[in-house]
Amino acid sequence: MKKLLLTSLICSSVLFAANSEYKYEVTPMLSGAVTEGNLDLDRNYANAGVSLGFNLDDSMFDQIELGILRTLGDVDYKNSNQETGITRVFTNVIKEYKLNEKSSLYALAGLGVEVYDNEQFGNETGPFANYGFGYKYKLDNDMAIKTDVRHLVSFDNGNNNLIYTVGLAIPFGKKAAPAPEVKEEPKPVVMEEPKKVEEPKVLDSDNDGVIDSLDQCPDTMRGANVDKVGCIKMLDLEVHFPIDSSIIDEKYKHRIKEFAEFLNKHPKLKATIEGHTDYTGTKKYNLWLSKRRANSAFEALKKYDVDPARLKTIGYGETRPIATNKTKEGRAKNRRIEATVSK
Repeated sequence: MKKLLLTSLICSSVLFAANSEYKYEVTPMLSGAVTEGNLDLDRNYANAGVSLGFNLDDSMFDQIELGILRTLGDVDYKNSNQETGITRVFTNVIKEYKLNEKSSLYALAGLGVEVYDNEQFGNETGPFANYGFGYKYKLDNDMAIKTDVRHLVSFDNGNNNLIYTVGLAIPFGKKAAPAPEVKEEPKPVVMEEPKKVEEPKVLDSDNDGVIDSLDQCPDTMRGANVDKVGCIKMLDLEVHFPIDSSIIDEKYKHRIKEFAEFLNKHPKLKATIEGHTDYTGTKKYNLWLSKRRANSAFEALKKYDVDPARLKTIGYGETRPIATNKTKEGRAKNRRIEATVSK
């Protein structure tokens, strides 16, 4: 059993690659155990094991954990020449509480079975309940360091054990994108084409919905919400963010540059950069994250020589969604920045 556990630790660390969006999480771990004084066992001994986490969507819990811990070597019985190995198999539900972009606390609770190779002095194989608290720190490659403390209580005799663990959480199993909806194309109806009557051409050079003869702002940026004379009221910068991130991806840098060039071309205009999030996380954390996203755009615009005095940032957190937060796609649309422009 000891060799099997050590082999599992090595293989799971090598075979599974990190992914930012995943279904599962495998955690090789080492632990120590502190036994209750009346168990006639060594008070402290080491364990090794591995757990498999199943990540949940749209649930009150974030993960279901299945795991196994085995003593490293046998544990001595006190006042005796006998010893035993101990195997614990467990399952827990886990709830995570984010502190910031990198770290979070988590709570766990569940049931398990402990198996004694040599049952002596009231130490018998049987079920137990456990609960605990831990800390998780996310690394740059999406892996994470996890450490926690778990209190185990035996159902049969009420004996207590304290288990403390440290492990490396390795995510794997990329979530598949939803299949595109295939709509059946209607059969074409063949009709005689009516004679075309040429209509006078009405020009809208910047495609903002206001014709050139009425457009007082003829070079409006693409994606802008304009008033009746063609001047910007609201501009969607089309910048979206990954979950729990305020870093602007390279693919959106051209939109920031285009907006900066527009502001530099019209020095009398001012802009307010608005940051938004989906509903993942607490309201307080989301408000802080939305401000970070707005500030990221502020700093990017400064690099294109936009006067900071013409810029204002504000974070709305999760309070102004433009799509449903019940789907992955809707939440992705809500993680965004927008801009309002005024004179």
